[in-house]
Amino acid sequence: MVTSPEVDHGTVLTSSAAAASHLSRICFKTGPPRWLGVELEWTVHDAVDPARPVGANRLRAALGPHSPRTLDTTSPAQPLRHGGSVTVEPGGQVEISTATHSSVVALVTATEAEIVELTALLGRAGLVLGAGGIDAHRSPRPVFETPRYRAMRQVFDRRGPAGRRMMYSTAGLQICLDVGEADQLADRWATAHAIGPPLIAAFATAGRHAGRATGWVSARMAAWLAIDPARTRPVWTPEQGAADPIASWTAYVLAAPLLCVRDGPDWTAPVGVTFADWLAGALPRPPTVDDLDYHVSTLFPPVRPRGYLELRYLDAQPEDGWSVPVAVVAALLSEPAVTRAARSLVGAQAQRWIAAARHGLHDDALAATAADLFDLALTVLPRLGLPPALHDDLDRGVRRRREAAGRRRR
Repeated sequence: MVTSPEVDHGTVLTSSAAAASHLSRICFKTGPPRWLGVELEWTVHDAVDPARPVGANRLRAALGPHSPRTLDTTSPAQPLRHGGSVTVEPGGQVEISTATHSSVVALVTATEAEIVELTALLGRAGLVLGAGGIDAHRSPRPVFETPRYRAMRQVFDRRGPAGRRMMYSTAGLQICLDVGEADQLADRWATAHAIGPPLIAAFATAGRHAGRATGWVSARMAAWLAIDPARTRPVWTPEQGAADPIASWTAYVLAAPLLCVRDGPDWTAPVGVTFADWLAGALPRPPTVDDLDYHVSTLFPPVRPRGYLELRYLDAQPEDGWSVPVAVVAALLSEPAVTRAARSLVGAQAQRWIAAARHGLHDDALAATAADLFDLALTVLPRLGLPPALHDDLDRGVRRRREAAGRRRR
């Protein structure tokens, strides 16, 4: 959830203008683009039988003092050795949210060590991490519940089964980068969105779910896009060009229906009531700054501003494959000229989210665009200050992806 220590979160909001002012301060913190982080999520499986359910008690015992308090209210929730925190999603997916780092090499070094640490914790309990963006073996089922997750499921169930697939079966790779200087914001915001469809296509790992082919290369992204367009559709579209990201995000937030209202044990929100409606008096009490922050945490667009830019559209990657898409994104957003060049390469493919999730690199236009983006990333990679061994490893990884995209387009 987006928070800020200098804000009184109990302040009552009385107008859309007050909400917009808060969102501009909290969600877009401008400055030199220095910091990089990732959130790595995995499904978790029994090492002998990956289709066997893994319950909350087994996860709690495996994670020990690193268990999040949603799983164990008495846990100290200790971070991993390099500062990453462990969370568990409602279907039992385990996630590492890394500390931020000032370079790709620092991020990769720390995160690889934390993956080893997490793997060892789970391994001692006979558990292993999954290899893709959706559970290939089991149908969706809850491992634990909270008032938030109950309210979420109730809302998503109105639109069909996609919500349960998303909540209980999916695993993603989220890349977090600085917003950048104020004069870079519009470009970085637009490019972070535009490169999404070709990178979804290139890094899709979610074709099989619950023992069956889904017909999608990324059934994970398909589930996200289907659950509720008002909270999961992209905020930026090519038609917006260099439109003000703050204004676009504010409009998106205020127009989104409430997912839950944290009053009493039942957090179920009235159907169809938006945050703008709440500001206008639709509920018995007025919303506070804390209510707005929490509402923002229930919105899941492919790119979400949280003071930084959170790119949410990539599937979890097998083994150590996560570092390649991180390097590609870091390269494409490393310099203003490169950022603009990347967006110009994408062109009309910037709006093809559903095609990317369904067809991936089998779509010739998306494959060609992905190959072009990889070529651009390869030219920038030597400027990221990587030590030779890591540079060579990432260079090989990007070239393999580029070759795969090139083969698919022929």
